[in-house]
Amino acid sequence: MGIGGSTGGPATPAERAIDRYGVLDAPAGNELQALSDLAARVFDVPTAAINVLTSTQQHQVAATGFEASVCDRDDSLCARVADVVETVVVPDARQNPLLADSTFVRDVGVRFYASAPLVTPDGVTLGRLCVFDMQPRETTDEQRDALAFLAARVTDVLELRLRSRQLEESLAELTHARDELARSNEALWHFASQVSHDLRNPLMAVRANAELLTGEPAIADDPELLAVVERITDAARGMGRMIQEVLAHAKEGGRPQRDWLDLEEVVDRALLDLSPLIRETGAEIHVADLPTLPGDGELLYSVVLNLLSNALKYTAPGVPPRVSLAARLVGGSWRVTVTDNGIGVPPGLEESVFLPYVRGDVDLDGPPREGWGIGLATVHRVVTAHGGRVGLARRPGGGSEVWIELPARPVSAPQHAR
Repeated sequence: MGIGGSTGGPATPAERAIDRYGVLDAPAGNELQALSDLAARVFDVPTAAINVLTSTQQHQVAATGFEASVCDRDDSLCARVADVVETVVVPDARQNPLLADSTFVRDVGVRFYASAPLVTPDGVTLGRLCVFDMQPRETTDEQRDALAFLAARVTDVLELRLRSRQLEESLAELTHARDELARSNEALWHFASQVSHDLRNPLMAVRANAELLTGEPAIADDPELLAVVERITDAARGMGRMIQEVLAHAKEGGRPQRDWLDLEEVVDRALLDLSPLIRETGAEIHVADLPTLPGDGELLYSVVLNLLSNALKYTAPGVPPRVSLAARLVGGSWRVTVTDNGIGVPPGLEESVFLPYVRGDVDLDGPPREGWGIGLATVHRVVTAHGGRVGLARRPGGGSEVWIELPARPVSAPQHAR
């Protein structure tokens, strides 16, 4: 649902930004709804809303305590303070000449009103995050600061969605062109250099600021509030894993860095990032003693993250994952194995699953898993770049065993990571 001005397109900077973000074309989603709920809880009021303003209407893209709707801009309380660049707090709207004659005050009975602007990174105000109540209220400095903080997180979420949509569109285009690209990765490298910075910044802002919120006394002392913030953090971590998978696959080439790495530390980092998924699935993870070996820490982290993530995701419904990770010396290489009790790989796909865009679950029952079919292709490319090998076998009792072999000593002429 685009926004049309007199010439058929968005007429104002706010409308152009709203159209670019696709705010009116998609449901609020868990993140925006959680921020609206959190604002209401911080002020201990029953109602809150995230409002965006066009030249003629107010659209409630998320609402707490009532059903989101659309109203004329002339009736909107937020429209009356749209040009105020700071948090607005009105203890009793009947006493405020700017709001007193509003339909919401006069007929609906709104008394307390507070809002903070939704400002994009390029300085355009989309609307406001507001809280309100049917009785007068006083507020604290901490509550007012929290409202401004949450309003900024709303625009962070919109930025993240925009960048993610652009990423999906780019991936769709690359998928369509993969036959013509053949073995060339030039388009992927160019894509990675363009989107990595823009994609990571809003995600890091959402995650970092959500983690900061957990330290606020008003949130840390309230289990329900804390659970809301943790859902935001977990969602950001999940998106981070998908971004890591894409960017590791499309990372600009060159030779892998060769530092001595404690593989156990790499695994611990991956398990920390996967901790929400481990809790959600009730997984049991067993990690044996792991070696120190030469390699590129970031690239090998992406290998471990992909292998463990697959072992946790590709399971039968209702069956908690059981995953084991071990290593042993084979000749001059360390063979690292990841075994699981999952759904396995269909016969005949044991080798082709390491090709880009090939997924091993396409013929299997159950809900679709997240991902684009590049995880194991990334594993293959990174391991090969380190002078190693990779393979997969179906286990007789069910599940899979994926193994990688990495040189125990630095190789003299490392391959290009392409």
